[in-house]
Amino acid sequence: MTVLLTGPTRNLGRHAALALARRGTDLLLVGRAGADLTAVAREVRALGARVHEIGCDLARLSDVRAAAATVRDLIGSGAVGPLRALVGNAGVMSADTRRASAEGYELTFAVNFLAHAQLIGGLTDVFATPARIVLLGSNTYYENGWRRLLHVPAAEWADPVELARPGLTSSGVAYSNAKLAILYYAHELQRHLPDGIGVAVFEPGWMPGTALGRDAPAGLRTVMRAIARIPGVSTPERSGPLLADVALDDRWAGLRDGAFVLRDEVRPVQPFAHDRARERRLWEATAELIAG
Repeated sequence: MTVLLTGPTRNLGRHAALALARRGTDLLLVGRAGADLTAVAREVRALGARVHEIGCDLARLSDVRAAAATVRDLIGSGAVGPLRALVGNAGVMSADTRRASAEGYELTFAVNFLAHAQLIGGLTDVFATPARIVLLGSNTYYENGWRRLLHVPAAEWADPVELARPGLTSSGVAYSNAKLAILYYAHELQRHLPDGIGVAVFEPGWMPGTALGRDAPAGLRTVMRAIARIPGVSTPERSGPLLADVALDDRWAGLRDGAFVLRDEVRPVQPFAHDRARERRLWEATAELIAG
C-alpha cells in the first residue's frame, strides 16, 4: 500500500514518516525540494520502505497540481502500490499575514488549507478503497482559559474569499481560521467522496518549540522550548507515531465525516464547527480560489 504525506521533513511530519516506514508502506513524501527532503527520504529507506520524493512548494498551487500529476503517474505505472492514505500534515503560521502565496493568497490559509484541498481534489479518483484522508487540525479554533492565558486567539470566521486575502487579521487568528476551515472542509469533503474513503482530522496536541513557530519573536521561542520540556506536553516524537496510527491502524478504520482525533482519542468539536451553510460556502469558494 501507499501513503502520501505532506510536510515530512521536520518535527511531527518527520516522526510520522519514520513510523509509517516501519510499517512497510510505500511512501510518497511531498515537500519542498532540497536537502531536508532528501535526508528524511534517506532515513525512511534505511528502515526498508520504498519512498519517492516529490518536490513541491505548497505555497504554489501550480506546484501542488504538478505533485498530484506525479502521484497519478506513479500509481498508474505501477511504480508504487495503491494509494490507501493521504496525510495532510504540512503547515505554517506566518508571522506577517501580509505575506502571500504565489497566487496572492494569505500564506497561512494558502498552505494549511488551500494546498491540501487542491492536492486532494487532484487525487480523489486514484484512491484504492478502503482508504483514509487525515488532515492536521488544532484546537486553537476556539478559545478556552488556557489559550486565553497564553494569548492564543480563536478563529474569527469570515467568508473564505476574505480569509484568503493578505493582511485581514493577526497571525494567530489567521492560523486558527485555517484550522477551522479544515474542520468545515473535512465535513463537506466526506459528502463528496465515494464510499470507502473516510476523512478524519488529527490534533497532535500542543507542541511548543517546533518549527511551526519559527517566525515568532526570539523571546517567545525560548519560552516555548522551555515549556516543551515539561513532562506530558506533546512532542513530535510522541505524536508522530500517533498520526501514523490514525492513517493505518485497524483501530481507526471506521473514522469518517471529519472525526476529530486528539492524539489517540476521538473528541467532539465545538457546536459551531458543524455548520452546513459555512461548509457549503467554503466548498464553493475553495473551488473558485484554487481555479484561480
